[in-house]
Amino acid sequence: MSWIPFKIGQPKKQIVPKTVEKDFEREYGKLQQLEDQTKKLQKDMKKSTDADVAMSKSAVKISSDLLSNPLCEQDPNFLAMVTALDTAMKRMDSFNQEKVNQIQKTVIEPLKKFSSVFPSLNMAVKRREQTLQDYKRLQSKVEKYEEKEKTGPILAKLHQAREELRPVKEDFEAKNKQLLEEMPKFYSSRIDYFEPSFEALIRAQVVYYTEMHKIFRDLTEQIDEPGLTDEQREKENEAKLSELRALSIVADD
Repeated sequence: MSWIPFKIGQPKKQIVPKTVEKDFEREYGKLQQLEDQTKKLQKDMKKSTDADVAMSKSAVKISSDLLSNPLCEQDPNFLAMVTALDTAMKRMDSFNQEKVNQIQKTVIEPLKKFSSVFPSLNMAVKRREQTLQDYKRLQSKVEKYEEKEKTGPILAKLHQAREELRPVKEDFEAKNKQLLEEMPKFYSSRIDYFEPSFEALIRAQVVYYTEMHKIFRDLTEQIDEPGLTDEQREKENEAKLSELRALSIVADD
């Protein structure tokens, strides 16, 4: 959101002290930044959860595809390994969905609700600005009659202009006072509002990764061949690949 004051003729009298206007711009600027950051965080959290869901669904799809591979019918050991993998991926997907649902409820929805407050705030600032322009316009009108020769008609118009100015001045001062008091309170409230959400986010991540550790520890125990290091497995795979390359159907022309 952006705040661009209307451009009109300025009265000679300084109707809003510069220090007050600077205070207003500072406080509103902080809320503008807060709105932008809240929207960005909400968008980033949504992207993150969508990516998490896509990742776990892809993992389940891969293990499911492997189960339908003809090799599983021919090799009991391979079938047992892929079945263990498929079970682990489905468990992972289930816990991931729980995590995503928790984040949606405790983080994304509160961010969305917090963002929904800003349109009302922006409207209040806009009304304050509109009233300020009316205030300036009527103050200029009063000053114009004050500078003229004090004849009967001019005095009558001056009196009328002052009467028009008085309620607008009071309205602006009330709006300005309310915003200057409430904008800092709204900004300060963000910590108390968001702290439970981010505590819930951390807890959800801790629970998820704790379960992932258990799942993959169990999977490793089921498929790991005792006595083989990663280097030995790599050499074994290379040897088997060399055998495949030696076949005439894959030999280079």
